[in-house]
Amino acid sequence: MKRYEALAEALSRDIRNGKLPPGTKMPSIRTTVAQYGVSPSTAFQAYYRLEERGLVRARERSGYYVAGTPGRTLPPPGMTRSRKVSTSVDISELVFSVLDAARDPRLVQLGSAFPSPELFPWARLGKSLARAGRAIDPWLSVADMPPGNPALRQQIALRYLGAGIPQPTEDIIVTNGALEALNLCLMAVTRPGDVVAIESPGFYAALQALERLGLKAVEIPVHPSEGIDLAALADALKRHPVRACWFMTQFQNPMGASMTADKKKALVELLTRHQVPLIEDDVYGELYFGSRSPVPAKAFDTEGLVMHCGSFSKTLAPGFRIGWAAPGRFGDAIQRQKLMTTLSASIPAQLAIAEYLQNGGYDKHLRKLRHALETQQGQLLKAIARDFPEDVRVSRPAGGYFLWVEFPREFDALALHREALEHDISIAPGPIFSARRSYRNCIRLNYGQAWTEATEQAMQTLGALAHRQLSQ
Repeated sequence: MKRYEALAEALSRDIRNGKLPPGTKMPSIRTTVAQYGVSPSTAFQAYYRLEERGLVRARERSGYYVAGTPGRTLPPPGMTRSRKVSTSVDISELVFSVLDAARDPRLVQLGSAFPSPELFPWARLGKSLARAGRAIDPWLSVADMPPGNPALRQQIALRYLGAGIPQPTEDIIVTNGALEALNLCLMAVTRPGDVVAIESPGFYAALQALERLGLKAVEIPVHPSEGIDLAALADALKRHPVRACWFMTQFQNPMGASMTADKKKALVELLTRHQVPLIEDDVYGELYFGSRSPVPAKAFDTEGLVMHCGSFSKTLAPGFRIGWAAPGRFGDAIQRQKLMTTLSASIPAQLAIAEYLQNGGYDKHLRKLRHALETQQGQLLKAIARDFPEDVRVSRPAGGYFLWVEFPREFDALALHREALEHDISIAPGPIFSARRSYRNCIRLNYGQAWTEATEQAMQTLGALAHRQLSQ
């Protein structure tokens, strides 16, 4: 990392954690040079980087200021309450009605679960796919059945090793995206009627998987910045016969929360004492802001209880549907489930991604992608501060591409969802993220889409609709 990038990262941390709130004047170039021991050129480059990200704004003859309106802070959402009982899940119809809107290209896609397709290296991926197609061995249609293509699994294992996690290549199973990996893990360790601990609010696909398999959910509250409430989880493990946990430990969907390394370690130790497996959904783990890559809970697994699931759909190749599981002690059971369901992930897609990882500059692409997402997050936060009611509360994740917005208790997010559709805007209302259809006053917004004039106008419209609802 270059010196100006390191300086920009240090200053951006102070902005993200509130040390430098909106409207604050940044240290002068002269002060920055003296404080950090850098050249004026390095200091200017760092400020240019912060300005490019939308974190600071230059004022003529005055210097740089933290972006945002002085006095208008965006406090984080409140902590959810623990649920003491397990419940059946009936959420799919509501989810499907929301997802139908997310597929309409005419809408401003603030409710989408996906980043913009324009963020990915399609031309380079196309070349990889073409090369893989020309060189494909017909025998691979049989040889590369589960656990998957050896070259791709080796590349995935190398990325684990780069994160400090020794993960044997032979233990990695390639799947049709992370969602299949997660479902296979769930099927391998549960039977109908079992209880599964999930996050609240949590990923609606997890709720749908429990519904489809006839499983019961016990909801564990999520802190808006720190992730799973370990005390509530410990209590749930005492009260209920929990057979598995399905958690996102990094940049959780929908809140964006991330557990610290110490909390991840404590989570794994707690589950190890109870011998309860963890299905770790880590599809956003590589979308961190800043220079430090966080480690998943898998890094602290000593007994093979963590089934770590990842994907290239959110980071490289949406539509290729290539994910994987590193399933620990459950590998044989998950591989059998794969053979009994979809048999194999696409052979050409596996070969193409393996070729790209070997030759395509994946880490360079990720740096560019993270930079775009961080910049777009700043733009969305700025629009919320400008356009939304004064008493909203908003998450500020250090990665991923989702914000969680909490309105006053009387607010109706489903009504806002319906009204927004009439103005060609999609949002994700809070009730789709809970087995009990809670969070009726919350919405999830996606900043993975390119910031355009249409996005700017959509935020102004959403703010006006929210103001109108609260004034009635």
